[in-house]
Amino acid sequence: MIRVVVDDLAFRSADAIVRPATTRLDPTTPAVRRLETVGGSEFTGHLRLQKELPVGAAVVTAGGGDLPADFVIHAVIRSDTEPVTRDGVARAWRSTLQQVQEWEFGTVTVPPIGTGAGNLTVEDAAEIMVPILKVHLGSATFPVEVSVVVETPAERDAFEAVLRRGGAAQS
Repeated sequence: MIRVVVDDLAFRSADAIVRPATTRLDPTTPAVRRLETVGGSEFTGHLRLQKELPVGAAVVTAGGGDLPADFVIHAVIRSDTEPVTRDGVARAWRSTLQQVQEWEFGTVTVPPIGTGAGNLTVEDAAEIMVPILKVHLGSATFPVEVSVVVETPAERDAFEAVLRRGGAAQS
């Protein structure tokens, strides 16, 4: 089941939260940055890397603090030299869903991946994420439920329009 909800990612309960990030696991938007505030030092302590991750990768860390999920999946969508692109977002989203399957996360919350100042539009994010998610859900056991967490009704409408073109959505 896919839901699109207007809410705050940092307070939406799930087995795992998807967090778009840079190759050094830095946040990419203010909504994602709130996860660090809510998770506190326990969460940020999990963000140490031995080396930068490639764009298109996804890595799972523990949540922490007051985060409403035990785990966070960091979807790597940009580096210092590689800006956010449709291809990078698609690769990171596929990698994220692969992690969801491997870790057997039943419920996942995810913001529009790749959006923010100077990046993709919400419509672009939806057009990338929804088809990939539909293909994944057609052949995978996990996740059972995905909540796309958006900040405004207009963003919800954009995702629901893409979902309607490819099947049913609930909000």
